[in-house]
Amino acid sequence: MVYQALYRVWRPQEFADVVGQKHVTKTLQNALLQEKISHAYLFSGPRGTGKTSAAKILAKAVNCERAPVGEPCNKCAVCKGITDGSLPDVIELDAASNNGVDEIRDIRDKVKYAPNEGRFKVYIVDEVHMLSTGAFNALLKTLEEPPKHVIFILATTEPHKIPLTIISRCQRFDFKRITAEDIVGRMMHIATESNVSYEEKAMHVIARAAEGGMRDALSLLDQAISFSQDQVTLEDALTVTGSIGQDRLTRLVQSIQKQDVATALETIDELLRQGKDPIRLIEDMILYSRDLLLYKAAPNLEESMDRVLSDEDFRKLADEVQSDQLYSYIDILNKTQQEMKFTNHARTYLEVVAVKLCHAERQTAPVEVQQTPDSQQLIQRVQQLEGELKQLKQNGITNTPVTEASATPAKKTSRGTKDFKAPVGRIKEVLQHATKNDIAQIKSRWGDMLESLNRQQLRSLTALLNEAEPVAASQDVFVLKFKYDIHCKMAMENNKLTETMPSILQELTGSLYNIIGVPEEQWLEIREDFIQHQGQSEVSDEEGKPKEDPLIAEARKLVGSELLDIQD
Repeated sequence: MVYQALYRVWRPQEFADVVGQKHVTKTLQNALLQEKISHAYLFSGPRGTGKTSAAKILAKAVNCERAPVGEPCNKCAVCKGITDGSLPDVIELDAASNNGVDEIRDIRDKVKYAPNEGRFKVYIVDEVHMLSTGAFNALLKTLEEPPKHVIFILATTEPHKIPLTIISRCQRFDFKRITAEDIVGRMMHIATESNVSYEEKAMHVIARAAEGGMRDALSLLDQAISFSQDQVTLEDALTVTGSIGQDRLTRLVQSIQKQDVATALETIDELLRQGKDPIRLIEDMILYSRDLLLYKAAPNLEESMDRVLSDEDFRKLADEVQSDQLYSYIDILNKTQQEMKFTNHARTYLEVVAVKLCHAERQTAPVEVQQTPDSQQLIQRVQQLEGELKQLKQNGITNTPVTEASATPAKKTSRGTKDFKAPVGRIKEVLQHATKNDIAQIKSRWGDMLESLNRQQLRSLTALLNEAEPVAASQDVFVLKFKYDIHCKMAMENNKLTETMPSILQELTGSLYNIIGVPEEQWLEIREDFIQHQGQSEVSDEEGKPKEDPLIAEARKLVGSELLDIQD
């Protein structure tokens, strides 16, 4: 026989097989036993959660020869006919391809005919939100007052697109996303019955990748079985789903926590070389940070975690990292994820955010000071002095002598590594002797220089230079502009970078250039100041008037000063 996918072979045939929808199946079973069947139902919810399966089970239960029953017997001729699709009393329609007024009018004309074999004619309309406005209007009256032998079951993933006049005529049941635990349990049962050996961790990876859909989970399990040799392993599941192993995520977050930039960039490079998607990787980092935060807040609620299983490394990391850091991680990663949607350089954004997270400011936990007898006496003395000072103020004595030390405001110590002061004098000297040939020569070989760094296994240095740009050069020095202060400081303090880059440029251009780094904001100020002073210092005649370019002078004669806009 032709091979059938697992989700088709193991499609639920009774309400007990519908996973994670107890609130729906229990209500329908009670209604069947009490013979309180409605004329119209609306099943809404995410894909792969059992809406169409529950509709077919309900159709079998109302037509079963043993009715009233809470579960169809699946043995009588009617149940078997509905299961294999041969019974004409159960009509399944796809509203995506039958969404016109004519199809609905055809249904409206045929509902008056009695069923052939069963007690009810059941119309199951899948993706009902795809019906046109005219089709909905044609369905209204029939849906409100159908013949006694007709039941309508409407299924949709987008109930907000259905007119309220339709919804008000139906009993609505909302199917929810299936939890990872329920999906794992069902997949393990199916794998055992199918004689498939597996690792339990692989099932958890597949369940999390399915995002609450049983059909998606079984499709991924089918792929993993085909991909694997004798056993569905964790690596097989990671490969098929495109997910990232928890150990790799733990290693990446640990390196960020320890501010180990090199290890973080190496881990990212290793994952990307394995074919992992940068956007998917940053999403996994967000969810991993979220799980860390939830674990710190409520360690007992492990079922609420999206991406991790609580192992020893995860618990150890949760104890080390602080909640404020996790808030910062999630905020920075989320902003980067939004920016990555509009760029063709997702890898660059990923590497930059890793460096940024490694150098994010840390908030130290407050230290509890144990009070000793001496400290208690000191506190009492301070309180006594505060009381005396208050009395003096009440008596009108407010001018107290101020010592020279207290009058001088304390200088704020720089915190973090964001502040970088560029050597303004050296940069202006380069600008004074800058030539177009030198800067053009460096820019033309800049890509080759970055590629050479990569070949020498210096990817961490290349990441710092991804957004750097040579902006000016003289015969022996060039100015390198960085977008961020922190990258400029890291690059200029990295001896390996400042030694390696000039030697590579010398091989490529034949000239030895030293490097001066400058952040973008400071570069714009230095350049503007240099241009202004150069303009003021150049005079042309005895009257001391500034020189003017001959082309600008000619343009001024032609159009006048009011219409002339001079730009550098």
